[in-house]
Amino acid sequence: MPKKSGYDASNIKILGGLEAVRKRPSMYIGSTSKAGLHHLIYEVVDNSVDESLAGYCDSVEVSINKDNSITVVDNGRGIPIDIHKETKRPAAEVVLTTLHAGGKFGEGGYKVSGGLHGVGVSVVNALSEWMEVTVRRDGEVYQQSFERGNPKPEKRTKDKTAEEKTGTKITYLADKQIFDETDYDYETVAHRLKELAYLNKGLKIVFTDERSDKKKSETYKFDGGINEYVKHVNEGKDPLYKPPLYMVYEKDNIFVEVSLQHCKDYYDENMLSFVNCIKTKEGGTHVAGFKTAFTRSVNNFAKRYGIIKSDNETLSGDDVREGLAGVINVRIPNPQFEGQTKTKLGNGEVKGIVDSIVDEGVTNYLEKNPAVGRAIIEKALIAMRVRAAARKASELERKKSALDTATLPGKLADCTERDPAKCELFIVEGDSAGGSAKQGRDRMFQAILPLKGKILNVEKSRLDKILNNDEIRAMITAIGSGVITGLRENGGGEEEKEEGLSAEDIAKKLQYHKVVIMTDADVDGAHIRTLLLTFFFRYARPIVENGNLFIAQPPLYLLKKGKSQKWIYSEKELEDTFKKGGKEGVSIQRYKGLGEMNPEQLWDTTMNPETRTMLKVEIEDAESADEIFKMLMGSDVVPRKDFIYQYAKKVRWLDI
Repeated sequence: MPKKSGYDASNIKILGGLEAVRKRPSMYIGSTSKAGLHHLIYEVVDNSVDESLAGYCDSVEVSINKDNSITVVDNGRGIPIDIHKETKRPAAEVVLTTLHAGGKFGEGGYKVSGGLHGVGVSVVNALSEWMEVTVRRDGEVYQQSFERGNPKPEKRTKDKTAEEKTGTKITYLADKQIFDETDYDYETVAHRLKELAYLNKGLKIVFTDERSDKKKSETYKFDGGINEYVKHVNEGKDPLYKPPLYMVYEKDNIFVEVSLQHCKDYYDENMLSFVNCIKTKEGGTHVAGFKTAFTRSVNNFAKRYGIIKSDNETLSGDDVREGLAGVINVRIPNPQFEGQTKTKLGNGEVKGIVDSIVDEGVTNYLEKNPAVGRAIIEKALIAMRVRAAARKASELERKKSALDTATLPGKLADCTERDPAKCELFIVEGDSAGGSAKQGRDRMFQAILPLKGKILNVEKSRLDKILNNDEIRAMITAIGSGVITGLRENGGGEEEKEEGLSAEDIAKKLQYHKVVIMTDADVDGAHIRTLLLTFFFRYARPIVENGNLFIAQPPLYLLKKGKSQKWIYSEKELEDTFKKGGKEGVSIQRYKGLGEMNPEQLWDTTMNPETRTMLKVEIEDAESADEIFKMLMGSDVVPRKDFIYQYAKKVRWLDI
């Protein structure tokens, strides 16, 4: 049974008001797109999770209702309902209608918390058509409703069961006046809720979707916590050791736990980090502390047991973390995040704490399991030698000077502009499309690199084989090897950089600041595009994270009627065009290959900066992306087959 504690109106501190939220919602939830829509759910759930972190809640129920409203129920203490001294209003009403009001600011409310530092639930209220709250506590059931943040009179009824069966129930309907769309994605919400269950050992989260006739419901509860999370991330892979290596520290309201595990058949690194249940996509001091300590501990073990005999031979962080998956879960009272999005932790003291527990934990583990230590080091030594050979080969092929075209890779047609910030590199499928692109481009700032068919599937290959592939070598040389994961010098050894390459580092190393994938609009073109995206995600992720990777959008059809013509870029656009203007007298030409367009057409539709449309490739969730690439491009056939069966019927428009 969750424990009880004094938590009342005196814990609620007020810092501001509510009106600006509806005027500038993106300032509070990031956007009014689907991402912002889903963020509302997370803010309400985060309040329940904060109760769990404080030790007062062990069950949360989340439902998408038939009318598309959201209900979140927990068995925590319940929002305080006594009268707040400053406002003379019920504390629950204050929390739900006032920015920066909550138990996260004063003493006695929460020692650690996530959410948006107290603005979360009031922002959800402000951006909802309506909200209803029911609180059970202190022998009363408190009910209140709101319309676009404006409160209606509350209702209170006596109920003795509310002394023991406490909790909060919030139901709201996102406002269509605010959001571009209000259709929730089940998988997106499920992923976040499952993540929260992994991070909060023993917390039960029930997720139900009642929108269709076939009600969907899943229960997430992981008594193994982040150890089970790591096993999930490594599902379908061959672990180098079992179970995952686990370390934990708890003192003075600071909690740190780390779980990690290497895999034999995997060469990428997949470390996930969280602070107060918030994913820190950009890492921070906790990640820096882990990297430094882990690299140092492995090197010390290798030298102590004579596996590495030369003082000059030191394993870098990239070497020791090749094939490593893990979770860093930190809870601290006053996290200092860089930016409102909370993607990077800045607390300096956390680095030392994480460094200390990882150093001690890894050292003790390797001493007790020397065979595992030797296996980790052997894998790292192979990685080090492969990277050294790859760097040497890459240096030999790198462009030696801006005018020395004799050293250009493959069939690259370079541009004359020497400022990388103004240059674009189009990676094109085949000689035919390459020929049209070379003739149609603006030679001043656009370079063309034709590829011979399909590149190697990097998901199934290790780095040495990848770098022996002619097409990949040509791409690396053209783009700049300094941004290719595992080829760059990263300092290694005792100290690790707090983060990866900065935007400034990437800008200096890239030879073209726009790298554009341009493939045919058919099945083969889609496959080549996927192979290229796999390469960039696995081995050139800094380019993606910095916003330098794009996908060209060539047209699918050319419609002609008399002397007029119109380019069509999707099947949906084609249908809408025919619905609006009809088909009579219209000739249709389908363009499956870029080479089918003459150079002028390719320039006008796909390459001209003034008229073209390009998609920027971004990583919203690296963990989900990792799972998708592993499933679609990996060696295991069954998950891929299941995925195709599951989604094939849902695809209506296939623009290939």
